[in-house]
Amino acid sequence: MPEAELYIDLLKRSVADALQERTWYVPVPRPKSLIKRVLSDLLAARGITLVREVDPSVRGEGSERPPRGTAWLDATSAFTLLGQDRLDNLQWCVEDVLRRKVPGDMIETGVWRGGACILMRAILKAYGVRDRKVWAADSFEGLPPADPAQYPLDRHSTFHEQRGFAVSLEEVRHNFDKYGLLDDQVEFVKGWFCDTLPKLAGHTWAVIHLDGDMYESTAEGLENLYPGLSPGGYVIVDDFGAVPACRQAVLDFRKKYHIRDEMRVADWTGVYWQRDSTDVSVLMNRAS
Repeated sequence: MPEAELYIDLLKRSVADALQERTWYVPVPRPKSLIKRVLSDLLAARGITLVREVDPSVRGEGSERPPRGTAWLDATSAFTLLGQDRLDNLQWCVEDVLRRKVPGDMIETGVWRGGACILMRAILKAYGVRDRKVWAADSFEGLPPADPAQYPLDRHSTFHEQRGFAVSLEEVRHNFDKYGLLDDQVEFVKGWFCDTLPKLAGHTWAVIHLDGDMYESTAEGLENLYPGLSPGGYVIVDDFGAVPACRQAVLDFRKKYHIRDEMRVADWTGVYWQRDSTDVSVLMNRAS
């Protein structure tokens, strides 16, 4: 295996915390029973977190989610929640656009600890690519409260209560630095997507990776970034299978702009498609 492939494979295993076998634990949800809830709260007040063991395949599939608290963050060294298949798919898409010289940068919306962006930056480094950047867009404060008036399918979203999603910009930058990948080929975009992504209009993308869970976050990413996706480039949606609201945002967007490019499955939740040569800006103008 060539050195570049060995480096990328090792990095994928590292960001997924898959370099060593370990027993996986996740915090037990707060009990519904009054007596058990009181006992749980007393333990929590003493700094004791109740956990349960989970099947190690959960980490390999990338099917776990941070709980409402932050204790789970201390129980894992993973920098990404993507499973192996989605990491492999992201690598394949990035390498494919490099091989075919599809113009544009790479961006992820919703970076958590930065693992997927670290992987994309590592691929550029492995192949000596100096004329592209990786953009990491996130609030770095967790997910926003739902806006049901504008996005009814987010009405019952509780993602904003899951503080395990809130990873600071300083921590993400530090994670890049751990791998020696914090440099001028990485751009951080801090803020809510509705405020930050419109400012990226006109930028050219080769790979767009959407990992925002909610309808709003997914729709904002597609509406603002997709017009800049080069023909032959890829859009990847991480939560299509896991979050019904995200799935519907994708289906609504494709229907609105008459996008017929084949949607392919990466794994149980991730999907992606390759933009054809149609000028999507024309399609979007026609639909508006």
